[in-house]
Amino acid sequence: MPELPEVEITRRGIDTHLAGRVITQISIRNPVLRWPVSAGLIALLPGQRINAIARRAKYLLFACSRGTLIMHLGMSGNLRVLPESTPPQLHDHFDLQVDNGMMLRFRDPRRFGAILWWDGDIHQHPLLQKLGPEPLNDDFDGQFLYTKTRGRNASIKEVLMNQHIVVGIGNIYANEALFHAGISPLAAAGSLNTMQCERLVDAVKATLLRAIKAGGSSLRDFTDCEGSPGYFQQQYWVYGRAGQSCRQCGELVSKTRQGQRSTFFCARCQH
Repeated sequence: MPELPEVEITRRGIDTHLAGRVITQISIRNPVLRWPVSAGLIALLPGQRINAIARRAKYLLFACSRGTLIMHLGMSGNLRVLPESTPPQLHDHFDLQVDNGMMLRFRDPRRFGAILWWDGDIHQHPLLQKLGPEPLNDDFDGQFLYTKTRGRNASIKEVLMNQHIVVGIGNIYANEALFHAGISPLAAAGSLNTMQCERLVDAVKATLLRAIKAGGSSLRDFTDCEGSPGYFQQQYWVYGRAGQSCRQCGELVSKTRQGQRSTFFCARCQH
């Protein structure tokens, strides 16, 4: 599933092409996504200007003249900016055309993505109003994480992936950040001290920024809005490397399961 770096890379790419443009036409070929795509968008969106494109957690927010179009890439979705004459393929479910002859095309083979409309305060949308802080913002710091982990018996990896505590950190980047912080993903969140929380926050921020710089991770379907893959998977220290030597100490990387997700770690470097 695309995580924060992949969604942010997508946002930056489409913002260059679409911010300030006027929507001219909407095409819905398959409305059956995670939630049904409203047929009303076909009449509602044309004529509206896309004033800005923001990201909140893993949601893309298109601030339009009379409301906000919300998109989520789901597990396999991607957005491409293409000439409006480009023929659709099998899994191309939604097109948004703008006034420069280009269009934004949503492709989602597994159809777990979402395209929703909200005409109120976007921060009050049910999907957004209870989210935690952005991990790259200053309000996510060591003291915040220390406070949020007090009394929690859940593992620190599971807490990092809890979107009500901090947003956008999925399985890949939780594994990598915990390695760089030298903290076991199996440790109870409430057992971390202040120094460990500060070290982990620094590792989260550094890992996400490196991933953004590398174009994100392309393990299956992810490409940016121009169809280019990311290369951060070439920099993984533990994720997907079970049975291989730790790049830091030489110990074999271990693998286990937490919350139905694979966890990778070095037992010698992370304790």
